[in-house]
Formats: sequence, C-alpha cells, structure tokens
Amino acid sequence: MSRRTPRPRPDAVTAASPCPCGLPDTYGACCGARHAGSPAPTAEALMRSRYSAFAVRDAAYLLRTWHPDTRPEHLDLDERTRWLGLEVLASTDGGPFHQEGTVEFIATYLERGQQDTLREHSRFVRYDGAWVYVGPLPR
Repeated sequence: MSRRTPRPRPDAVTAASPCPCGLPDTYGACCGARHAGSPAPTAEALMRSRYSAFAVRDAAYLLRTWHPDTRPEHLDLDERTRWLGLEVLASTDGGPFHQEGTVEFIATYLERGQQDTLREHSRFVRYDGAWVYVGPLPR
C-alpha cells in the first residue's frame, strides 16, 4: 500500500493547497487541522502530520507530538531542506482502539541540491490520550 505524491514548496502551502502528506485532502482539511490542534485519530495520521510539519517547518507541532521521554529540548529545522514526498510502506496497530503502533515510511527530500531519502520504522504510543511519536525502532 504505497502512496507517493510530490509536495508544494513550504512557502506556497495554504489551507487550500494539496496536503504535503500525500493524501487527497487539502492541507487545511488534513494535516493543517492537526497542526491547529485537532488530534490525530491513528498513529499513521500522526506520522503524516509530523511529515507535513517538517515540510511547512512547524517545529512547535513536532515537539508537541513527541513523547516527553525522547523529545529533544529544541528543534532547529533547516530552511534549505525541501521535503518532496512521503511514501507509507506499512503500519501495524496504531488504530483508534490501540495503545501502540508502528509506521514504516520513506520521505524524500532535497538538501543542498542533492535529493535523498529518509527511511524509518517509527514507534508511536498514546500519551495522555493522544498519539505521540516515540522514535525509530532499532534495525
């Protein structure tokens, strides 16, 4: 179940723009709603919204949705990094009735003129009733 779409430039993302996460909704109806405070119903939805937060450089959202045991004190997002697309490879559990879940994905980005990918199998848990990112699973 692979879904990959290119994303617009961060400075061009508006509520009416296609969502950077690759789902067919607009940014405002999809990840923009999460960034504005609507909780993610699943681990995959949280992972997609975190990808979009990297794409639009919303460090506050990334920190807010990171488990406090693994969250860094601050996060500096490089303005020269342009996120190009997201491909969800697999997810396990992480649904509305689960307490844990994983999502494996590939994120494509452009940095200093070089295109590269980030592949991660991420762990998510519910913390105070909301999905949060814990970190990558060991390889």
